Amino acid sequence: MTTPRLPNPPVIAVLGDGQMGLFCAGLLGLSPRVGRVTLWGHETRPIESLAQTRVSDRLPDVRLADKVIVTNHGGDALTGADIIISAVPTQFSRSVWDRLRGCVPEARRASVVSVAKGIENGTLLRPTQVIAEVLRDDPDGRPRSYCVLSGPTIAPELARCLPATLIAASDDTALAEMVQTLFSTSWLRVYTSGDPLGVEIAGATKNVIAIAAGILDGLHAGYNAKSALLARGLAEITRLGTAMGAKQETFFGLAGMGDLATTCFSPEGRNRTLGEALGKGEKLEHFLARTASVVEGVTTVTAVMELAKKYRVEMPIADAVHSVLYLGVDPLEAIQKLMSRELKAERVG
Repeated sequence: MTTPRLPNPPVIAVLGDGQMGLFCAGLLGLSPRVGRVTLWGHETRPIESLAQTRVSDRLPDVRLADKVIVTNHGGDALTGADIIISAVPTQFSRSVWDRLRGCVPEARRASVVSVAKGIENGTLLRPTQVIAEVLRDDPDGRPRSYCVLSGPTIAPELARCLPATLIAASDDTALAEMVQTLFSTSWLRVYTSGDPLGVEIAGATKNVIAIAAGILDGLHAGYNAKSALLARGLAEITRLGTAMGAKQETFFGLAGMGDLATTCFSPEGRNRTLGEALGKGEKLEHFLARTASVVEGVTTVTAVMELAKKYRVEMPIADAVHSVLYLGVDPLEAIQKLMSRELKAERVG
């Protein structure tokens, strides 16, 4: 694929007013390398409030620059866009892109950058695959360029401009390098990768392992257990990713080990926080009812187990998380089952 030749500076549309959408709009809105920035959200009241106050309770440390246009009208957001950033949770991505499809510029003009982490239930498609499937009927018939922007980044820390790294992965090297340039700052370093498959799989599966890490925290199982969980969790992620065709080295870099560690240790990580609540005895439905954020690992674990079955990959930690979330297994029982598995030599990948 060839990245469309972009004007200088490019016009950016951000779809989704959750934490990562707010961060992307906030960062790019301050960049002299970027032209117009538009942030789209589907709920009228929150968007109207954000347009007036320039601040959202979802990420209060981000204040949108005046040049960022805030709207819930797809045409206003997407018309003339050179780069579309999809910050919509994976399970809602298809419905949002279906709704906005008629407003999306043709493939030769607009590329798509996905910051979502998950696997669509039912189809088992990654976020970029979902978007590509929705947009497959572009009138000019040209393939669109896609990029995955991921890495060890908790949004509240990004909002406070704490040092961080990201990885821009695409089959289109020029697009990955363009995203790298647009997002790099004095405190945010962006690397490129040619393995978008591996980066998306790593971003989705680490949320499942993070739930398990939180369960250990809730049970006060200790750092020995948690470190072992990360190591064996990474082995599971790597086995699945390489079976699907990803590069093994991807899982030992920022998108794999880096993102896994951040998600499993950060007190602000939603998946880890859910796991901790479960370890302390709280019910899944009660936790989800009291949180305003989407906890991607809850839905992703089902798709991960289906992928594991499809590719004949053993994923005992993911299986344990699934049994706790959906089969009513007590977290302590799930850990005991993991510890009593057959003794064997260590294998990674």
